[in-house]
Amino acid sequence: MKIMSNEMLVAAYRDAKKQGQDRDWIRMLKDEVQKRGLKTT
Repeated sequence: MKIMSNEMLVAAYRDAKKQGQDRDWIRMLKDEVQKRGLKTT
C-alpha cells in the first residue's frame, strides 16, 4: 500500500466505503486506520 498521511488514509477509507469499492481494499484501509488509532467519524 502507498504510504499515506493520517488525513489521507481516513479520507481514502471514507471514500472507498461510500463508493462501495472492493471489500478487501476497504478492510485493508480500516485495519490501517485502527492500527494507527484514528477515528473515522
